[in-house]
Amino acid sequence: MNVLVLGGTGEARRLAAALDGRPGFAVTSSLAGRVAVPALPEGEVRIGGFGGVDGLVAWMRGSRTDAVVDATHPFAARMTANAVAAAEAVGVPLLLLRRPGWQEGPGDRWHRVPDAPAAAALLPALGERVFLAIGRGDLPVFARLAELWFLLRAVDPPPPPLPPRHHAVLARGPFTADAERALLREHRIDVLVTRDSGGEMTAAKLVAARELGLPVVLMARPEAPPAPTVATVAEAVHWLESRQLG
Repeated sequence: MNVLVLGGTGEARRLAAALDGRPGFAVTSSLAGRVAVPALPEGEVRIGGFGGVDGLVAWMRGSRTDAVVDATHPFAARMTANAVAAAEAVGVPLLLLRRPGWQEGPGDRWHRVPDAPAAAALLPALGERVFLAIGRGDLPVFARLAELWFLLRAVDPPPPPLPPRHHAVLARGPFTADAERALLREHRIDVLVTRDSGGEMTAAKLVAARELGLPVVLMARPEAPPAPTVATVAEAVHWLESRQLG
C-alpha cells in the first residue's frame, strides 16, 4: 500500500516512523517547505507544494497512491481541503489525523475567539505586552496595533508586515513550562495569544500563563471537512491496516 502522509506535525513524523519498514507499506511524507530546516520524518520525503488540487491529483496518480493521511496542522485548512478534493478525484481513501484541542481547566483565564481579527480586536482590553504565539500566517492582522508591544516566536524570521513594536525570538519547540514561565516574566507579558493547536508539544505556554495568572486569547480551529478522523497515530495505523486487508 502506497501511503501519502501530508505532514509537518509531530503526529505525522510518528506515523511515518510507524509505517517505515512495516511489511506491506511504502510511505511518502510531504512537507510544505515553509521552514528552512524542517524536522524530517523517517522514510521517503518530498518538500514543497503540489500546485493546488490538480497538482496533487497528478502526483497521486503518478505515484500510484493507495491512501492519504492528512496529518497537517489543524489550522492548515487549505491543504486539508485540497487533500479531500484530490482524494475524491483519484478515488482513494483519506483519513484526517487530528489531535484534540485543548480543554480549559481550573485557574485558566481563557477567551475563546473565532479567528485572528477577533483576537486583535480583544487585545487592547487585556494588556499592552502580548506574546503572539500563532505562527506566521496571521501576523499581518496584528500589524495595525501600534499601541501594543508584541513578542513573536518562530522557527524562521517572520516576513512583514509585522507589528511596529515587536521583538522576535527564533526557536523550535517543544518548550518546558519552566522555560515558558521564564520567557513570560523576562518580557513582562500581560496576555498570551495562541491557536487551539492541541497536543503536548506546545501546551507548556498555557501552563505557564495559568501559573502566572495571565489571560489567554485562544483562536478556534477552522472547521474540518467531513472525512474519517482519528486522534492518535495508533488509530491511523489501524485504519490503514484495515484497508490493506480489505
